[in-house]
Amino acid sequence: MREHGGNLDLAQQRFGGRAEDWIDLSTGINRLPYPVGEVNSRAWSALPSRAEIDALHQAARQAYRTRAPVVAMGGAQAAIQLLPRLTSPGRARILAPTYNEYAGVLSAAGWDVQEVTELDALAGADLAIVVNPNNPDGRRHSPKDLLALLPRVGRLVIDESFADAVPQLSLAPEADRPGLLVLRSFGKFYGLAGLRLGFAIGNAADVVKLTAMTGPWPVSGAAIAIGCRALRDDAWAEATSARLARDCVRLDTMVLSQGWRLVGGTPLFRLYQTPDALAAQERLARGQIWSRVFAQTPAWLRLGLPGSEAEWARLGEVLAR
Repeated sequence: MREHGGNLDLAQQRFGGRAEDWIDLSTGINRLPYPVGEVNSRAWSALPSRAEIDALHQAARQAYRTRAPVVAMGGAQAAIQLLPRLTSPGRARILAPTYNEYAGVLSAAGWDVQEVTELDALAGADLAIVVNPNNPDGRRHSPKDLLALLPRVGRLVIDESFADAVPQLSLAPEADRPGLLVLRSFGKFYGLAGLRLGFAIGNAADVVKLTAMTGPWPVSGAAIAIGCRALRDDAWAEATSARLARDCVRLDTMVLSQGWRLVGGTPLFRLYQTPDALAAQERLARGQIWSRVFAQTPAWLRLGLPGSEAEWARLGEVLAR
C-alpha cells in the first residue's frame, strides 16, 4: 500500500493508546464535520432509486456551481481508479510532487507515466493530471492558466479535492468542455471521509463512460441522503470556509514559533519545513497527536487543523514541551 495519512494504526503500534485517545492530524479531513442529523431508515434498507441518485447529482451541481454532467462515486479515489479505463493507455504526465495514487494507478494499467514540475511541461500528454490546490504543498493554479493548457493535452484531469473552501479556483463551472474532467471529494471539507462520497464532473461522453463503469448503485443510500443535505447547506459551507481560514492563521502562528517554516498548504492542512520531520512526528506522537511525514522529503511535516478547543489546547501543550 502506498504511503498515506490516516494511518493511525501505525501510530498505535508504535506509541500505544486507543484510536479515540489520538488526535489524527495526518490527513486533510475537517475535524469539525457536518452535523449529519437523523437519516431515514429507508436509506439503510432500500436500494437507492434513480431519482435519489439524480437528486444527489443536482445537489452537487448546485454546490459546485456547474451545469455539467456529474457522476457520484465512492470518493475521489474511486474516480482515480477508473481514469486509466477512459481511453487506451498512452502518455500520462502528472504535475508533481502530488498525491501518489495517480502515478501508481496509471502505471499499473500500462500507461507511460512521467512526473513534471511545471505546468507547461504537461503539454503533449494524452492525459495530464493537476491537483489544484495541490496536496501536499498547496500549490495553486488559476482557472485561466489551466484552461490555456486544455487544447495542448488529450485529456486534462483537475483534482479539486481541497477546493471547497477556495471556490474561485474551481473549474467545475467549465467542466462540460471536451477533454476536461474535474474530480471532487465530499469527505474532506465536510469531515465525513468514512461516508466514501465523491464526484466526477465533465463532458457528457466522459461521464457516460464513468457512469457505466460505476454500475447501477455507485454510492449508498446514506451517502445520498447526507450528501444532498450537506451540499445544499450553503450557510454551513460559508461559515466553515471562514473558520478554516482563521484556523490556518492560528495553526501557522502556533507552529512557526517552533522555528519551523511554512512551505504551503490549503484551508484543510499545512505543510512545514522542519529540521527533522521524523523527530518532530515522534515528539507530537508522544502527546498522541499524529502527523504526516514524507519519505522522499525528510524535512517536510504536514498537519491538519485541530477541531475542538481541547484539541487546540493539547497541540499547544505538546509543542510547548
